[in-house]
Order: sequence, then C-alpha cells, then structure tokens
Amino acid sequence: MGKMRKKSRLKRIGFILVALAVIYVLLYVMTPSVSSYYYEKENDKVIAGLETPLLKEGDTLILHTGFSLSYNEETEQPSWVAYHLTRDELYGLFEREDNFTPDPLITTGSAELKDYRKSGYDRGHIIPAADATWSQRAMSDTFYLSNMSPQEPSFNRGIWADLESVVRNFASTEGSVYVVSGPIFYDTKQNQTIGDNKVVVPDAYFKVILDYVEPEVKAIGFILENKGSKANLESFAVSVDEVEQITDIDFYPLLENRIEEELEASFDVSSWNFNSFRVSKEERREYMKNRENGSEQEVVIVEEEQNGIYLFLLDMMMESKKELRKLIKKYNFQQIFGEVKGIFT
Repeated sequence: MGKMRKKSRLKRIGFILVALAVIYVLLYVMTPSVSSYYYEKENDKVIAGLETPLLKEGDTLILHTGFSLSYNEETEQPSWVAYHLTRDELYGLFEREDNFTPDPLITTGSAELKDYRKSGYDRGHIIPAADATWSQRAMSDTFYLSNMSPQEPSFNRGIWADLESVVRNFASTEGSVYVVSGPIFYDTKQNQTIGDNKVVVPDAYFKVILDYVEPEVKAIGFILENKGSKANLESFAVSVDEVEQITDIDFYPLLENRIEEELEASFDVSSWNFNSFRVSKEERREYMKNRENGSEQEVVIVEEEQNGIYLFLLDMMMESKKELRKLIKKYNFQQIFGEVKGIFT
C-alpha cells in the first residue's frame, strides 16, 4: 500500500512538472522578445546591463557609479570598461578633481599612483572623466587606478581625447549610446612594463559604440595604436566583429542573436556625426535649468493601465527569458546538442 502511494505521489509530481514546463513554453512563445519588451516598456530601448560584455570564466564584474569593469591582474589595468551614456549626462556640472587612487574593490590590489610616476606615460582614463560630470561620485570613481592604462602622452592628449569627444557627440546626437573601451595587447610578454606592479603598456586601444535608439539602430568600433596620430578618426573605424576577433571579447550579449550579428558585422561612418562635443559651463546650466522647467520636449509613451499581478508575472517571465538566453550563449547548447546527436547517429 505504501509503495503504491509513493508511486502515485511521484506520478502527480511528474504530471505537475510536465504541466509547468508546457505552460512555460507557451508563455515563452506568447510573450514578446527581450529586446522589444524593454523597448516598449522603457521607450528608448534602455536595457539594464546591455553595455556589459560577456564575462569569461574567472572574471569578476566590478561595479562603480555609472560604469562597470573587468580587471586584469596580469596587466594591472581593466580588460574593458563599459557604460551607458545619455544626452542629459553630458550636461552635468561636476568638475574633475584628479583624485587618483587605488581601487578598493580590486581584492588582489590595483595599480598604484607610484607605478606611473616618471614612467613617461600618462594615466589614461578608459571611461573619461568628462563622461561623468553628472555625478560627483561617478566623477570620483573614474579616477580609480583600475580605470587607468599607460598611454603615450601624444596619444592620450591627442587622438584618444578627440575620440572621447566624438563619442560624447554620438550620445548628444543619438540620445544615448552604450560604450565599451579597453586596451589591446598583441603579446604581453614582449610589452614594456612600468612601476613596481609591472603595469603592462598596451599596443593599442579599442572602443565599441552601440546606438540602440530608433529609428537608426547601429554600431561601430575603433582600434587605435598607442601613439599620437593626425589621421582622421574615420580611418580607425572598424566593425564590432573585428574588435571581437582581436580582443576575444563578446560585446552586447543581451541582444538577440540575429540583431547582434547584423549590428556587429558592418559599420557605416556616414551614419555617425563625427563632430566634437563642446559645451560651456553656462550652456550646461541653461540646459539643466530647461530640463527642470520641463521645457525640453520629450517623446512620451502612455501605457495602458494594466493589472499589477499581470505586470509582475510578465516581468518575471522576461527576466527568466533574459537569463535563459545568457545561459544558451555562454554554454553554446546548440553545439552540445549537435555533439550529443552525433553520438547516437
């Protein structure tokens, strides 16, 4: 009798699990895609974490105000720094303080100020301080040495600064952009190091930028050697795919695969405004004053009133879809299924 009850209980549990799986599949099909859901909900396709590259095994995501990074202990600098930059953030009033300091969140210890002293190299920001004028905390965080990389002075103060200004203009003209920047090493064993911590001097640097605001969704990459140049910035433009091949970094993994492949495969410099972004303190104050008075015109989507339980369940479903997509991308289940199928055929 006891065994029969146990069997019956297991059957019921099995039936419930199958029913839940069927319901999940139906909901998966019936609910919108991750990209379209966040677009409809947040108006300008602001997807939390969209700028963050796919973390590799052993990577630790370091979160600071307004940006995130992955730190490379071998080279004593970030592998990449990622952030979302909006038009409004360009008009902040906080000034740089040059308070360079080791990053307390790097448990192994980041580079130190003395590593750069008398090295002949600048402490080059990966996320520039000028992209963090919107918050005193964000501005201060950009001066952590985990956000620094040894750059040739003519590069840091020249073409790299020019590119940073142009990226700010991208944010201004497009409304917002997702940015990832970092160093490139072709052979770290051959590279010069500086300081007691042996900070490795990079061969080059990259930036990838995603404009995910309609009507013209697009992406572009840049690769620049760590040396001064008078060449036009357009001549350094490449596809995001090319940057991925050189850096072995998977950018924008939260995008649907089809959209990601299309955006990263090509680029068109004529679709971007390569003017430098220049704004005075007076213009910043005027802009912020207008924003506070509501004189800036905004596109607003009025959502239909919906049941709170419905919205909660929809949010839960979309979060699960987002996590499932991350797992599929990380472990490449299609390849695994193909290998398993090959065993039995």
